[in-house]
Amino acid sequence: MAERPVLVGLIPQAVVLDPGDQVSWLSDAGNLRVEFDANRCPFSSNVFQVPAGMRLLSGPAIAGTKPGSFKYRLWLNDQMVGRGEVIVR
Repeated sequence: MAERPVLVGLIPQAVVLDPGDQVSWLSDAGNLRVEFDANRCPFSSNVFQVPAGMRLLSGPAIAGTKPGSFKYRLWLNDQMVGRGEVIVR
């Protein structure tokens, strides 16, 4: 399974996933939380959290997810620091 890394602080506008890929977020600056819309999320959970220094993995998109764009909000130490987008092919 391939990972598409996202380094927090250097947030790309979009990450493109092929079938079987997953997103990997990483930040040493603090606790990291990623939130997708609960009604529109390609992964098994719409909220992901890890403590500082740990890699946050999304896991692969749920089987049957249609190609599309999925937006998320990124939180660092409970403060929103940005928005991103995952594009599933």
